[in-house]
Amino acid sequence: MKKTNLVSMTSVAVLTTVIAVGCSNQQADPAATTPANTGPLELSIAMPQVGEIPAKGNEVELAIEKYTNSKLNIQWIPLANYDEKINVMIASNELPKILKVNYTPVIRSDIQQNMFWEVGPLLNNYKNLKVQNPQYYANIMVDGKLYGVPNYREIGRSAIVYRKDWLDKLGLKTPKTLDDWYNVAKAITLNDPDGNSKNDTYGFVLDKKYNINLNATSILTRMAVSQGGVNTWGVDSSGKFTPEFMTQPFMDTMKLFKRMYAEKLINQDFTSLESADGDNQFEKGRVGIKVNGSATNAANIQDRLKKVVPTAELDIVNWEGTAGPRVAGQPGNNGLLVFPKSSVKNEAELKRILTFLDQLLDEPMSTLQKRGIEGKHFKRNSDGTVEWLDLTAFNREVKPYRDDLVNFETYNVPQLKDTPLAMKGYQMEPAGLKFSIPNPALTLNSTTYNDHGAELDQMIQDAETKYIIGKIDDAGFQSEVDRWLKAGGDKVIKEFQDSYAALNKK
Repeated sequence: MKKTNLVSMTSVAVLTTVIAVGCSNQQADPAATTPANTGPLELSIAMPQVGEIPAKGNEVELAIEKYTNSKLNIQWIPLANYDEKINVMIASNELPKILKVNYTPVIRSDIQQNMFWEVGPLLNNYKNLKVQNPQYYANIMVDGKLYGVPNYREIGRSAIVYRKDWLDKLGLKTPKTLDDWYNVAKAITLNDPDGNSKNDTYGFVLDKKYNINLNATSILTRMAVSQGGVNTWGVDSSGKFTPEFMTQPFMDTMKLFKRMYAEKLINQDFTSLESADGDNQFEKGRVGIKVNGSATNAANIQDRLKKVVPTAELDIVNWEGTAGPRVAGQPGNNGLLVFPKSSVKNEAELKRILTFLDQLLDEPMSTLQKRGIEGKHFKRNSDGTVEWLDLTAFNREVKPYRDDLVNFETYNVPQLKDTPLAMKGYQMEPAGLKFSIPNPALTLNSTTYNDHGAELDQMIQDAETKYIIGKIDDAGFQSEVDRWLKAGGDKVIKEFQDSYAALNKK
């Protein structure tokens, strides 16, 4: 298999454009930074519904309306058919002023057809929006331009969650090299870390979605990146693109999994195991490392685990290789908020809507979204931290707004006083951004991938599984890669290269 020396980087043109937005010397538009004195902003919003729909006129919504001088009309759409409903709304041109969408080929095409307002040149006028890391905006650009505000999520949030008590008992350290991973998996599987004299533990388990690379969640991608590999795609200094599965770090990672499967050091049923069942095995005390974890989830996992194994002790670390921490960067959003031209009639109205979103990042609104109402959902401590009073009520009454609007755990939000593990997770997720390796093809155009990406991805995912379980060898995997290239992969590579080159000419 041909290997290429690669650098993982985003389009220079994309990042330059975004940074220019944040660092421009243009004067701020006063109308963009303060609410207009013309009465409440009538604001219709479409957002996905998870759980119960908040009652109209509830305390949280009223507090948002009062602070932002707005009148909200939120359409809550069940998550299960959200994208389908949004596509119908777009086709019928019956759109709210703010529409939450996912960054998909369909939405990219709608953006390219001039359906939504461009906002990049305006962001420097908003004190909160302009100071967020440029990568969050780069990751939702279309043709080098910004057409929405991300529903922010941490980019470097993935982490290794592990049984510290087991590794300490076995005299092991968290793995860095692929040999370390093998040795840790072997020791946990064979050396009875739970002391029950049964052969019933694994270093880690895989499930049937182990290599689905949605939002850089593939275990193969995360481990290969930690070993110096690329995040889904790599691009070298000449602009040549190479998919991860044609690089040496990725192939070495697959060889490790192939070896561990052959030696029964990972679960033999992973091709049919549901993700929830894999999680349950960890939380029942049968697994040493959770390879699909995130830093802030560790505390909740430990709570559930301790109900089964009271002596269990978890810890979290970044994905790391011999060169230090390297995290497969995620897109940094749970969708984006866009502004249809059919319902937002002019730039003045657009600016007022951006003011509304910017105000949601002010301290009072950030605290409301992330902590709820003081005295009801949380209380303040003398040291400046806060504690939950009623997390159940928060999840029911506040979480729907938190999940769909704009906020950051570490921006204008009082710190939670929590367990040491939880506090560590809160710090690790934003810190992970500086270790994150981006996917340079994330916002590039490929007609072939838009039309046939699902089939092409499935072809490689199936080949990876066949390789790991021993149905094909190195030559067989190369044959599958060749088949992928002939089926359209070669066109995807060329189209990404052309899109990248066009952006870097701007």
